[in-house]
Amino acid sequence: MILKYASFLIGIIWSYSIIKTQSVFSKKAGLIFKVFISKVSWLTLIAACYFGYKNFSIQYTIIGIIVGIIIVHLGFYFLKKFLTSKFSEEKLQLTKSFFEYTLIAWVIYYVFF
Repeated sequence: MILKYASFLIGIIWSYSIIKTQSVFSKKAGLIFKVFISKVSWLTLIAACYFGYKNFSIQYTIIGIIVGIIIVHLGFYFLKKFLTSKFSEEKLQLTKSFFEYTLIAWVIYYVFF
């Protein structure tokens, strides 16, 4: 039972963190991220919620969803604080741009080849 609930929480945290990652990217990379990656994550989140509903009570399912969302938001908050304290704003923007263009190139390569 504990292992099932832990896998339910991991599924919620995993899928919601990928959905939340979409907000970090710019509009053009965010659109590509939304079309190719976020749709699958929404389906995974819905499947995880259904898994929780079928295996646990509605109360435990709702608590798990809320705890998962809180963990993801706290993780993003503390990661942002850590990165802004360690690196300059210019360096962070350069790294973000690099990841955005890499994502765009990866999707183009995936679609055409």
